[in-house]
Amino acid sequence: MIGLVYLPLILPVLLIPAARRAITASRPESAARALTAIALLAAGCSSACLGLLGATLLDDLPPLEQREDRSAVVGRVLPEPVPDWVAVAAALALLWLAARLVREVWRRDRAAAVLHGAGRPEAGLLVTDWASARAVAVPPHRGRRGHIVVTTGLLNLLDARERAVVYAHEHAHLRRRHHRVAALAAAAAALHPLLHTVPAAVDVLIERSADEDAARDTGDRLLVARTIGKVALDGETVEAEAGGLGFSRSATVRRVAALLAPPSGRALPLLALAAAGLALAATVTALVEFAELARSWMPPH
Repeated sequence: MIGLVYLPLILPVLLIPAARRAITASRPESAARALTAIALLAAGCSSACLGLLGATLLDDLPPLEQREDRSAVVGRVLPEPVPDWVAVAAALALLWLAARLVREVWRRDRAAAVLHGAGRPEAGLLVTDWASARAVAVPPHRGRRGHIVVTTGLLNLLDARERAVVYAHEHAHLRRRHHRVAALAAAAAALHPLLHTVPAAVDVLIERSADEDAARDTGDRLLVARTIGKVALDGETVEAEAGGLGFSRSATVRRVAALLAPPSGRALPLLALAAAGLALAATVTALVEFAELARSWMPPH
């Protein structure tokens, strides 16, 4: 098979710097969705090419391998499209990546189930007795509606206006279905390890998007920035989980900076778009090549 079949396997490396640059986009909601879509396309193309490489093992199966007229197609014995060891490695890699995807889906499903099992919300809000200041937007799960979980530590830390910021932020996560965006970005990374920077970048972008919604709802960007910093400085650093109000140190700095001085970066670096376009073109070309190869395996009519 032509060498282009290998190109989608390495092109996602270009999304590593692209994901880092996308964090500073001026429109975080659009950037998060665009970056996720590009990552899914790149992961899909690489998986398809791994599948094509693995499928070349089919020409070794009977009756294709034993057909006497195979050599008559071109007057000689047809060469192997790719070495068997490459095809076997591709098939095993595809199985491994599929297992990673299943594990990621199971992990998120389990996390949502645990959050829904924490108690019954009232009017879409559940307060838990926990000293750590924390808020989480719990996504819908198996017929249950999404809701917000806040801790007593958070309520004791913030005043009424700051609590309104938190509620607006978490409602934005639920309204915009950010849990789906984050899950799709994580699925792309599970299907291709080179996309490992994408989920973290998407998490920052969806947090920034919710911050912008909170700023619009409250009409005070400084208040939102102050609330983020206040929660972040209160105690332990908490990672974002299931679309929650996350406070990793670098993410907090970026979010506060974006609120105080909105960035003017592109929604998505051109490098990411170029990588996606090349991956798609290479995959389509490889599919056409494989179709022609498969026809050569078929008996003549």
